[in-house]
Amino acid sequence: MNRDLYVSVSELNKYIKAKIKNDEALMNVFIRGEISNFKDHFRGHYYFSIKDEGSKVDAVMFATKNKNLKFKPCDGMKVLVAGYVDVYEVTGSYQIYVEFMEEDGLGNLYVKFEQLKERLAKEGLFDQAHKRTIPKLPTRIGIVTAPTGAAIRDIISTIERRNPVVQTILFPTLVQGDEAAESIARQIGVAQNYDIDVIIIGRGGGSIEDLWAFNEEIVARAIYNSRIPVISAVGHEIDFTISDFVADLRAPTPTGAAEIAVVNVSDLLRNVGQINTRLIICVKNIINSHNIKLKALTNSRVLLKPMEMYALKQQKLDNLLERLWIVFSNYNDTKAKNLDSLIDKLNTLSPLNSLKRGYSFTTTVGGRLVKLIEDVKIGEQIAVQVMDGKIIATVLGWDKINKEEER
Repeated sequence: MNRDLYVSVSELNKYIKAKIKNDEALMNVFIRGEISNFKDHFRGHYYFSIKDEGSKVDAVMFATKNKNLKFKPCDGMKVLVAGYVDVYEVTGSYQIYVEFMEEDGLGNLYVKFEQLKERLAKEGLFDQAHKRTIPKLPTRIGIVTAPTGAAIRDIISTIERRNPVVQTILFPTLVQGDEAAESIARQIGVAQNYDIDVIIIGRGGGSIEDLWAFNEEIVARAIYNSRIPVISAVGHEIDFTISDFVADLRAPTPTGAAEIAVVNVSDLLRNVGQINTRLIICVKNIINSHNIKLKALTNSRVLLKPMEMYALKQQKLDNLLERLWIVFSNYNDTKAKNLDSLIDKLNTLSPLNSLKRGYSFTTTVGGRLVKLIEDVKIGEQIAVQVMDGKIIATVLGWDKINKEEER
C-alpha cells in the first residue's frame, strides 16, 4: 500500500474545517432547541449543548457575545440561537459558535409555569382547605382589572343585567407587561380596605405572554393572603393560570365570573315564588292533618260520653279496693295468729308458770339471784319468791348436796 495515500488526523480535521467553513449554508445558522450540560466558564464563556427530542449539538458562546444577554441560560431552558458552524480541530468535532440567543418564549414560559405551580402546590397554596366560600347574595363586588377593554365592560354589564342592586368598585390595574404583576398584587391589597363581599380579578383572552402577569408569584400570594374571597377570570375557558389555582373559585371567562358572583334577580324571584308555593302547600297539608285529628277527637267516645269513662274508672277502683281489703285482711289474720303463737311461747317460758306449780326462786335482799349455796353467807337475809309473794329469811346454815350420793 502506497504510504503517500495516508494523511494525519490534524490534516483530516483541517480539511473538514475548511469544507464546513466555506459552506455558505453553515455561515448563518438559526436553531431552536433546549439547553443542556450548561457550563459558565470562569473567563465568562458559555459552553453547552442544544438538543431536541432526537439529537444534540455542542455550542459555545464567548463572553464578547453573551455579555449583553438579558437572561442567564440554564439547563432545560428553550432558546433560539443564531451563529455559524465550525470544527474544533483538537477533538475533530463540529459545534455552533453562538452570536445571538433569546428565550423561546412559549417553551420557557411553560417551564416557568410548571415550576412555580409545583412549588406553590407543595406549599399548600392550592389546598381546598384554604378556599373561602363565595357569598350567595353579595351586595358589593370589587373588580381588579384594566379600566378599559372588554373584560370590565362584560363584568359590569353582566352584573347590572342580573342584579342591578349589587354595587361594583373598580380597582384599576395593568394586566399586561413587566409592571402588571406588581400592579395587580397592589390593587388586591388595596381592596382589603373596602367593605366588599367578593373580588373578581382577570382580563380578556390573549397569548401566554399576554396573560403571564397572572402567573407571577407575587399575584398568587396576594390572592392567597386576601381576607376577601377571590374569583379568578383570566382569558378564555381553555386558559389556565396560577391565579386560577390559588383563587377560591375559577371562572372560565370574565363574564362567567360575574354570573357566578351575582344571582340573577329573575331566577331569585322565580325561586322565591316556588318556595312560597311549596310553603303554602305544606301549611295547607299541616292544617288538613290537624283538622282530621281534631274531627277524630271531637267524635271520640270520650268527649261524646265522658261519664262512661268515669263509670269504667269507678268500677276499676272498686275492684282494686276489694282486692286491697282482701289482701289487708289476710295479712292481719296472719299477723294475729303469729302474735298468739308468740304469746304462747312466752307463757311457756315464763317463770310465773313454774311458781304456780310450787317452785320458787331465791335472791338476796339486794336482788342478786341465788343459784348456789356459795352465793349467800351465814346470817345473810334472803328473799324467797313464791306465787303470791316473797318470804324474807335469814340463812342459818346450809347443807351441800353430795353429787356422788345423787348418782
